[in-house]
Amino acid sequence: MKKLIVSCFVIGVAFNANAQDYWKKNAGKSAKVIFTHSKTNEKMVDKGAVKFEKMPQPKETDACIFVDPDFKYQKLIGIGGAITDASAETLYKLPKNKQKEILEAYYGKNGLGYTVVRTNMNSCDFSSDSYTYVQDNDNTLKTFNVAHDEKFKIPMIKEAQKMIGKDFTFYFSPWSPPAWMKSNKNMLKGGRLENGFYQTWADYYIKFIKEYEKRGINVWGLTVQNEPMATQTWESCIYTAEEEGEFLKNNLGPTLWKNGYKDKKVMIWDHNRDLIYQRATTTLSDPETSKYASGIGYHWYETWNNKTQLFDNLSETQRAFPDKFLAFTEGCKEQFDMSAIYDVKLGELYGRNMLNDFNKGTALWTDWNVLLDETGGPNHVGNFCFAPIIADTKTGEVHYTYEYYYIGHVSKFIKPNARRIGTSSNRAALTSTSFMNEDGQLVTVIMNDSETDIDTNLWIEGMAAKLTAPAHSIQTVIL
Repeated sequence: MKKLIVSCFVIGVAFNANAQDYWKKNAGKSAKVIFTHSKTNEKMVDKGAVKFEKMPQPKETDACIFVDPDFKYQKLIGIGGAITDASAETLYKLPKNKQKEILEAYYGKNGLGYTVVRTNMNSCDFSSDSYTYVQDNDNTLKTFNVAHDEKFKIPMIKEAQKMIGKDFTFYFSPWSPPAWMKSNKNMLKGGRLENGFYQTWADYYIKFIKEYEKRGINVWGLTVQNEPMATQTWESCIYTAEEEGEFLKNNLGPTLWKNGYKDKKVMIWDHNRDLIYQRATTTLSDPETSKYASGIGYHWYETWNNKTQLFDNLSETQRAFPDKFLAFTEGCKEQFDMSAIYDVKLGELYGRNMLNDFNKGTALWTDWNVLLDETGGPNHVGNFCFAPIIADTKTGEVHYTYEYYYIGHVSKFIKPNARRIGTSSNRAALTSTSFMNEDGQLVTVIMNDSETDIDTNLWIEGMAAKLTAPAHSIQTVIL
């Protein structure tokens, strides 16, 4: 069997009217190919051009990716990653030139095109310690301040915001209320928000939004609670679907609206795909709750190392709630190992999840930490993980993993407000998705995660471009 290499293509086509009219005018037009291939160690390399030529009814023996721009689905909100305490602390431990390099790599003109930033309200596992923004037992929140974040996190977020510009999309998530608001009197190890503190905790979100916006960081949205079904060794807080709904309906939603924040996008769940349908159908069953929710967030940790992830749960949820957007809010490869940072499987994990998530209706896609150090941290509970960029704070060396490149083959070319369009593959080894950017450019991403090289055709309305999809590679074709 041939050695595995994975493939991913992004194809851009400018459509002036409909697809048939376009091809009548542009038959034989060439397309540029951008290519990443682990076997040859090529990373986002310009490989020249391919041509679209007439191709009638394909045969069953012809491997094809079929694209039809006449079928349009969800609009992309954006793609990005989380600026946590760990990411920001790592960045500012590096020399100035390395700081600039990393920021440019994500948010700069020639970077990955990230427009989305998520952060934590209060500490999370990827903080150096546990902290809140108020003194103990301050029921009135008079002592609220975000001075903790001003040292590292806020400066990094503002740098990203400046580079992103008008498309900057910022949201936050809480991992735990202050210990004194909880049933277990501990920010760690689960526990529940005490009923008597529901309104105080809702007011806390308002304080956070006001403090960040006072510093020029516009808050686009928030999730109600990070991983509300996980009792973790780090900051965590448990809500049933009914409890989350009651908090949103009676406290958080009305408090946001009363303070002039009706425009903030509230996302429920913010946990794994496995329970997303049950949580959404339960929490949003009450119209008075549903009116406060704009989206449904989810993570991938239920089966991240398994190719049979529960993607169909996303499409079922989207069908049930067509007025809510789906948001991938967090995912990473856990169990950090510095010796594995150049393994192509890290990229394949991202490619497999991103392409399938988009095909099932996802409109917002957010990676976890944008940057971590040589330990996979810092992390105050030893939960060390991978990130697309790993920086050695001792030597100043910056490592770009295949996560970075596989995300980039999507995020660099598919822009905010792009619409997903009809796409299908006739080979199980080839996974693909397609979007049309606002300017009419069509982008198709194809990934081959099998052990076999595959010659395939990108087929659009009777025209096709011949492409080679080596095992374990990724490429972008722009027409």
